[in-house]
Amino acid sequence: MTKKLVGAAAVLAALAGTAACAPSGPAATGDGGGGGGEGDITLTVWSWQAQSSDAWDKVFSVYEEAHPGVDVQFEGYQPTEYNQILATGLSGSDGPDVAMLRAYGGVQAAIEAGQLVPIDDLVDGLDAYDPTVLQAAQGRADGKTYGVPFAYQTMTMYYDKALFDELGLSEPTTWDEFVALQESLLEADVTPMALGAREDWVLPMFHDLVGAARYGGTEFAEAVQTGAKDFTDPDYVASLQVVEDMRKYLDKDVNAVAVADATLQFTAGQAAQWPGGSFDLATFRDTAPDKELGVYQVPPPPGSPIDTAVTPSYADGSFGINKASEHQEEAAELLNWMTTPEFGQLVADELLQFSPLEGVTYDDPLMQEMNEGYQANAVPYLLLVDFRYGDPTGTAVLGPDIQAMWLGQKSPEQLAQDLQDGVSTWFTPES
Repeated sequence: MTKKLVGAAAVLAALAGTAACAPSGPAATGDGGGGGGEGDITLTVWSWQAQSSDAWDKVFSVYEEAHPGVDVQFEGYQPTEYNQILATGLSGSDGPDVAMLRAYGGVQAAIEAGQLVPIDDLVDGLDAYDPTVLQAAQGRADGKTYGVPFAYQTMTMYYDKALFDELGLSEPTTWDEFVALQESLLEADVTPMALGAREDWVLPMFHDLVGAARYGGTEFAEAVQTGAKDFTDPDYVASLQVVEDMRKYLDKDVNAVAVADATLQFTAGQAAQWPGGSFDLATFRDTAPDKELGVYQVPPPPGSPIDTAVTPSYADGSFGINKASEHQEEAAELLNWMTTPEFGQLVADELLQFSPLEGVTYDDPLMQEMNEGYQANAVPYLLLVDFRYGDPTGTAVLGPDIQAMWLGQKSPEQLAQDLQDGVSTWFTPES
């Protein structure tokens, strides 16, 4: 891992979720749950990555082979349902032994409720992580660590290489080239970018992908933390104007397009580009394995305080121990394994996700290229890293507001003021 991932005063840093009911909980000792015989133990692991269940099973099968008598049962749920499922599970006796935990503000409620086990003295390999990575899994109040980070994510612009070649297009290196590319696609009657704006959580990410350089990236993040600037700053307003300017390059009914439909638009060749994240790569490899993809970072718009393309990034979730688990010792042993290069390489190979552990390599050429962009100039996905610790979260304000802006109901200035007013109800600058 590099030292690029940073939080509040430096640089970097998991997505959203909501409701449902809790399923059955972990199996106890005995021959239930697939343990295989008396004395065997089943460790249940819950996650919001239902679509990656097969890959996670492969990862944990490696652990099982080295730990006879331990059966790791991975249970994946839909991202939009997971938060409530986990909250219900942790508050009762039928939750998991090990839980995938949301990063930053997403894990604080469970920590404050005393539902997780601090792991600083249980897991020996935490010093393998940069402190800014661990920040995403630490208590805001006590500074203790409650999870082993498993990945970090980056944002990038994917594109259809065959379509670009057919139309004689190439990756843009300047803002003028970026705009000219979008105009060329419109002229060819191809939707330039596929975006599922009906699900508002994607919109703050889109904003950072096209606008982080315009508002100033890391320097702006640090200035907001100290109170030197806020979200009504002219550069931040200008970054929201960039989002408004991009509206013409999206589906004419973009606010009604779901993420699944936008994915189909892109993989079917109806749209030329996908403004998304490294987490999307596994989906594309599964649903369109023959599609040749390229990636590039959006060049900085005119007036940007940063003169090079940046890579918005964030630490993804972590794995923590349920305080109600009857198998805390075995769960801690599993978490210790998660700090090893073996686990990190499995995450890279099976899940196509970036591991925050040193020494992990990426065979997939797109992963390697995305990681190089991240290494070159990472900036934090600001509203996730620093502004998901209170209610309303920054993303909860900005997502619906961008939808409103694209409907002609709000201006960039109004969005900036709404964001500032929203986070000011709980956020106090450091100085």
